[in-house]
Amino acid sequence: MGHGEMDGSADGDSEDNIDWNTEDELEVENYPVSWCPGEASSFGGSSSSKLFNHFVGMGFSEKLVSKAIDENGEANTDLILESLLTYTALEDSPEAQQTETVVNDDCSSGYEENPFDDFSDDDSDSGREVIHNWERKMMLLEEMGYTSDEVSIALERCGVDASVAELADFICAAKYSKEADALLPEEKPQPVLSVNDFHQSKKRKLGGYNSWKQNLIRDKKPDEDEPIRLPNPMVGFGVPTYSSQQPNRRNLPESARAPPYFYYENVALTPKGVWDTISRFLYDVEPEFVDSKYFCAAARKRGYVHNLPIHSRFPLRPIPPLTISEAFPLTKRWWPTWDTRTKLNCLQTSIASAKLTERIRKALEDYEVEPPLKVQTDVLHECKKWNLVWVGRNKVAPLEPDEFEMLLGFPRNHTRGGGISRTDRFKSLGNSFQVDTVAYHLSVLKEIFPRGINVLSLFSGIGGAEVALHRLGIPLKNVVSVEISEVNRNIVRSWWKQTDQKGRLIDLADIQQLNTEKLEQLINAVGGGFDLVIGGSPCNNLAGSNRHHRDGLKGKESSLFYDYFRILDLVKCIMSR
Repeated sequence: MGHGEMDGSADGDSEDNIDWNTEDELEVENYPVSWCPGEASSFGGSSSSKLFNHFVGMGFSEKLVSKAIDENGEANTDLILESLLTYTALEDSPEAQQTETVVNDDCSSGYEENPFDDFSDDDSDSGREVIHNWERKMMLLEEMGYTSDEVSIALERCGVDASVAELADFICAAKYSKEADALLPEEKPQPVLSVNDFHQSKKRKLGGYNSWKQNLIRDKKPDEDEPIRLPNPMVGFGVPTYSSQQPNRRNLPESARAPPYFYYENVALTPKGVWDTISRFLYDVEPEFVDSKYFCAAARKRGYVHNLPIHSRFPLRPIPPLTISEAFPLTKRWWPTWDTRTKLNCLQTSIASAKLTERIRKALEDYEVEPPLKVQTDVLHECKKWNLVWVGRNKVAPLEPDEFEMLLGFPRNHTRGGGISRTDRFKSLGNSFQVDTVAYHLSVLKEIFPRGINVLSLFSGIGGAEVALHRLGIPLKNVVSVEISEVNRNIVRSWWKQTDQKGRLIDLADIQQLNTEKLEQLINAVGGGFDLVIGGSPCNNLAGSNRHHRDGLKGKESSLFYDYFRILDLVKCIMSR
């Protein structure tokens, strides 16, 4: 399914001392921030004189504009603008100017060299640069008039790599969200401040420079950007490997009891208020939060809203490996005693680079027995972040796609071949269901539909729902699979043929084309209705790693949740007739 957490230790035991607060699996996309709406995209093909005149026309001096363009080049107008704002703030503050001189002096660092400063996929990301960037941005934003607490929170939430523009915008958004009256239906336009306003107030309140930010601020509730508080342990209404006093019955709202069954999944760790909204649209059904570490050797924290029964569930057999050593026994020989992991972190859509693993090898090879505690800590941090496993003496490596498939419960070679690239395999697997977890929830359908089931699978991805139902032994009579990715559709079609399915697969690309007329045709085609509507809409604007545009259900991709609800509601209405 198209998607991407925090809470708890690797295996439920605090003794493991494993920090599972690493961000979820989606790759961070750079979201450009422009000073004026609609202008940033026009700069790309401009001549240097046009670019120069543009910034001079904004009120910056010719000297500063020339300096900013020389230092940053003409390609990235955001960097030029940030530099101009920096120069302007520094000119107004002798103390800040002196601090900036020290910060930019690469030869005069007061910080001790550390071999792990550059432990990153980005070779330019050193520990000293991170510290310098943090201090520089702290100073600039405080000079603009923001408090140290506001700046610290913004840096912590957005990351030190965020631009000054993004940090200032984050602070303003937080302020506006506290002031906004959520009961007012009409839009309250935010003022667009000129550069002169910036010079006079030293505050960069950017309400209105970007329309999508206006929408976010307008509809945001207080503290919505704070992550939701998740249950610990995250076992939902019960899991087979964790004994707890969980209820085996629940009271569903009346509107959720009518056919068909529905099952919706997304990342557990979202901005506060997102799951409340999802629950409200899905007939006020309470979400069930489950971490897949109770079903396999990797964590995957997810929320599920469904109207399935919760009694008589059973797990898939055979039970998959539940620890790293069980899943990858060959790693035991090389696993150091100071690496206390027993579970992997959430599987991501991207993997660590060869440069990073080489740095780790070089950092460890000088020590005959155990490296110093600082080295252990830094190496373990990278191992947890990128799910690295030990494959030799001082050698770590990222997981292979086949190992991803095994951990996620898919058949071997499910995503292999057919012209599919290795990169696409990681992307498709990182965005999928964990099959064993989903199958445990869907297992109740085997008794209800012994002769087979009709499924409407929305945002099908690589067919996690279909694989789960098949592994449960539930015949797939008709499956309408809706998935925008041609790569993923090819994977599902190939699996359908290889497993010799007797039913019919109808695959569609565009979920927004499913209107009333089309759904009526499909319902008639499958013989009267769907038994299950299942799906997990993209989490691109929900997951913690998407810091640049974590705008909740209003985001371009994550707003597709409303299509899931729209289609489910149409299916219910059509079937009720």
